[in-house]
Amino acid sequence: MGLFIFLFFNCKKDESAALNDETILKGKASIYVDETVTPIVEEEVMVFEGSYDAKFTLVSKSESEVLNSLYNKKASIVVIARNLSKKELNLFEQRKIVPKITKFATDGIAFVSNKSSSDTLIALKDVIGFMKGERGSKIKGLVFDNPNSSTVNYMNNLSGLNGLPEKDVYTFKTNNEVLKFVSENNGMIGVVGVNWLSQPNPSMDSVIKNINVLSVKGLAKEGYFAPSQNNFAEGSYPLLRDLYVVNCQGYSGLGMGFSSFVAGDIGQRIVLKSGLLPFEIPARKLNIIRGKTNSEKK
Repeated sequence: MGLFIFLFFNCKKDESAALNDETILKGKASIYVDETVTPIVEEEVMVFEGSYDAKFTLVSKSESEVLNSLYNKKASIVVIARNLSKKELNLFEQRKIVPKITKFATDGIAFVSNKSSSDTLIALKDVIGFMKGERGSKIKGLVFDNPNSSTVNYMNNLSGLNGLPEKDVYTFKTNNEVLKFVSENNGMIGVVGVNWLSQPNPSMDSVIKNINVLSVKGLAKEGYFAPSQNNFAEGSYPLLRDLYVVNCQGYSGLGMGFSSFVAGDIGQRIVLKSGLLPFEIPARKLNIIRGKTNSEKK
């Protein structure tokens, strides 16, 4: 659940928090969030704000922009789709800051295609090969949300590349733009965060109906696996990633309250309902009435 350490950030920040009467459950704060996981964070924030006297401003950006805002102290609470690296942690250590890092869910990277394609299977090795310049598969092009996004960084790391190839690889600004483009262009493979498929915006219903979510064959395991909650839990889906809240407020503020909330019972139930995998599966409570559970009673 991360290190529970509170370090001195600076006096003015503590004074500012006191003036704003910010506590772990009260006040105003901004959360910078990786755009690929915005839907689940919006859901968590909505319930948190409905339960407490708190107001969050969500700033949705690419992974690189979110992390740069954290390093530059423009942001103090962020949600990202990976843990901080040792190098990144060393940068904070040099500033005598120890971020409180809270893992709260497992998400994944999904491949999507146009509905007109009858093939709903894809091998990860073919995608990696395409990124390295190999042609010959049914893939006509790869479509990403943003050149600085976590999905791009994930696939570049997996492919051993420092940057995206220039030929037959396209980038937009958001996951919704990727989904729309794929829904209108056969042969294109979109690369998006699963969260945008498990919690689509109602305005995207017609787009979602015109795409296939592909089952993926990993590099080390036989068989094709869909990006489902069950396959996340079993670890069979090959493109998994964990979601974290990184709190660098340095005082007992809303960053601490929100981190505890998303990792707590209510927050984990929200994750479970979203279709992602909670860090801790919430316990199921059964109320027994006259020898029957509520689910059995008519």
